[in-house]
Amino acid sequence: MGSSPTPSVSLFFNKMIEVKNLYKYYGEDPAVRGISFNVEKGEILGFLGPNGAGKTTTLRVITGFLYPTKGEVFIDGKNVLEEPLYCKKKLGYLPEDNPLYTDLTPREYLSFCAEARGIEDAQKKMEEVIEKTQIAEVWEKPIGELSKGYRQRVGIAQALLHDPEILILDEPTTGLDPVQIIEIRNLIKELSKEKTILLSTHILPEVQMLATRVIIIHRGVIRAEGTPEELSKKFKAKEISFALKGDENKIRERLEKADFVSSFELMSKEDAVYGKFLPKENGDPREKFAKFAYENGFLILELYSKSLGLEEVFIELTKEEQK
Repeated sequence: MGSSPTPSVSLFFNKMIEVKNLYKYYGEDPAVRGISFNVEKGEILGFLGPNGAGKTTTLRVITGFLYPTKGEVFIDGKNVLEEPLYCKKKLGYLPEDNPLYTDLTPREYLSFCAEARGIEDAQKKMEEVIEKTQIAEVWEKPIGELSKGYRQRVGIAQALLHDPEILILDEPTTGLDPVQIIEIRNLIKELSKEKTILLSTHILPEVQMLATRVIIIHRGVIRAEGTPEELSKKFKAKEISFALKGDENKIRERLEKADFVSSFELMSKEDAVYGKFLPKENGDPREKFAKFAYENGFLILELYSKSLGLEEVFIELTKEEQK
């Protein structure tokens, strides 16, 4: 009896980036706490979170600029710590602060980067990234004299120079004016046709316009993951609004003990207590709430659910961070 054919190795490594149980501490302060996620070949993953959520720390560990406190990162199936050169060849990285040599021209800067990377046929590679990033008209101008938009383009050109399969972009549109933002977003869309992209941002419209999948991170922990449509659907009808006839203190006390309520807000107005709550489980908990009101002697005056869009999901999941 013949043996089954061995599956192609490529079947196991469609995950261009794989993060497993990643922790990163600065002293005793945790910046990232046990996160795990994958970036699949050909997708744009939006890494969304408020400032200080742990996005930049995660990207620096993925690119090998920081060592993890605990956990593992794999690039195209290879461990970043065990095979750093292989992994770095696969990655193109635009850091948040986009460090450039401002006294050099883009030509001089990219020539230096090509030499440092040992890129063969450097002139051809530079011509390719000039065309992709549209920096020909500033090619011989000092980088320090360029607009922020052009400096971002030069930074992206540097990330593309060795023709990596993966692009990691950390807050690529921060500090740009509206026209420059549109230009950089259009550039990212074009690059996504041939690159896998991990895009870190705190700007929600950026994710909605560019990402095929979204991870929302909050205080170093992943709070939600999925396509923008999946996240909106998952949190659909999760906010329940109500008005009850009854004593506010008693309503508050009983809601705190209710096993189906995750969090709630109350406000007394005229002769009713108005409020809203998020349930602990997905779905529509209005039946449970109606039973809760009946058993506690509260009269329901109003009860309805509200669908949350991606913006409201983001605000709700990072509410504590925004305070």
